Amino acid sequence: MALILIIDDDNDFCGTMKSLVLRMEHDFLAAGTLEQGIRILGEQAVDILLLDVGLPDGNGLEGLSRIKEASKSSPEIFIITGLGDPAGAETAITEGVWDYIVKPTSIKETRASLTRALKYRQEKQRRHQAVSLDLDRIVGRSAPMRKCFEIMAQGAGSSAPVLITGETGTGKELFAQTIHANSLRKDKGFIVVDCAFLTETLMESTLFGHRKGAFTGAVERRDGLVKLADQGTLFLDEVGEMPLSAQKSFLRILQEKRFRPLGDAKETTSDFRLMAATNRDLDVMVENGTFRRDLLYRLRTIHLPLPPLRRRGRDIETLTRFKVSQLCEVNNLPPKKIEQGFFDTLNAYPWPGNVRELCNVVETAFVASGSEAILYTMHLPGEVRIQVARASIEKGQLSQVPEDNLTNPVVSFQGNIPGFKAWKQKMERHYLEQIIAATNGDVKRILNLSGLSKSHFYSLVKKYGVEI
Repeated sequence: MALILIIDDDNDFCGTMKSLVLRMEHDFLAAGTLEQGIRILGEQAVDILLLDVGLPDGNGLEGLSRIKEASKSSPEIFIITGLGDPAGAETAITEGVWDYIVKPTSIKETRASLTRALKYRQEKQRRHQAVSLDLDRIVGRSAPMRKCFEIMAQGAGSSAPVLITGETGTGKELFAQTIHANSLRKDKGFIVVDCAFLTETLMESTLFGHRKGAFTGAVERRDGLVKLADQGTLFLDEVGEMPLSAQKSFLRILQEKRFRPLGDAKETTSDFRLMAATNRDLDVMVENGTFRRDLLYRLRTIHLPLPPLRRRGRDIETLTRFKVSQLCEVNNLPPKKIEQGFFDTLNAYPWPGNVRELCNVVETAFVASGSEAILYTMHLPGEVRIQVARASIEKGQLSQVPEDNLTNPVVSFQGNIPGFKAWKQKMERHYLEQIIAATNGDVKRILNLSGLSKSHFYSLVKKYGVEI
């Protein structure tokens, strides 16, 4: 028996859903506001969440990150709204929701969709029980990370290729190593190929090996990285940097698992499991003709997108405490305390270098603190504090722009009073136009000032046809 929660202020619709859920022999809870729903999600193990968009205390789509962070059980989420919005549907699916339903919807369709979602959830829980991941090397348990762990469990329980994407410093190789360490191939090699240094000249010898005398200096037979990965994992780091000529050769290896060492007359085989990582957009590279489409399809059987640190919420504090504890142990120092202002500054910084940059910054502050027992904001590098201070000042200036200097939409009603949703849409468009004008279209500043995610910002831009 599952627990299904609806967050909706439409009493009639809630009643309809309650009747349906009870007929399906599941438990049902209802909340009329976003805050009430988030409180329930933090207290009870909810399996399915039906979430309205227009709520009295906020927008359901905009509240997804808070919902995922507060949730005790990571439920499957349905977005339900009375207003069809293609951009909103795109945002919802990008955020990992199960479905996007426009009211009114038929009871038959809703029941079928709920049944499918519950079956999927049962299968997912069964897989989790079968694959218990060892995550000792990965610090953080935020909602975006929990989603990563689900995909990692799929990867660990399979020999299918895994493509790990994410910004520089998000820990792509660490996640690949963790999947390998939890797989059936864990006792075999984890072989790294640095594609950024894989020149056409060195490619064949590096990947395929060579026999003795194959070229000047080949004084003995040497196995290539592909053969060394036999029965283990071959990890292509920065696969987006692989030359086109190498891509063609590697595609054949993936298809047939056979290759010919340089200078050898006979082919040999290697039963390797492939994982790859990149910080580049391979879909864009395919369109530009710099990456093979057929190779991308082969690599992306399982796709693990790693979230940037700025989207990992409380993980920043967890990572910081872990790093400080580690540094104290290495340097034989007693544990150091960390003042709240230190965390406030870290949380306000955008972290373009992600976890790698955070670790470097924390170590710099640790060294600056010397023998002091407490880490203060003053111990942080000047460039970090300066950028946070500038962003704070800019945000304050933007919030203090006189109303007379704005293209002020109608905020007092004369004659016909618009519907709430129509008025809200006008306000959203006005906000977008003004923040874009105030920042000269600097998307990074817009995201820092508004608190919007990149995908949500672009969906609003697309929805209202606003030019950046």
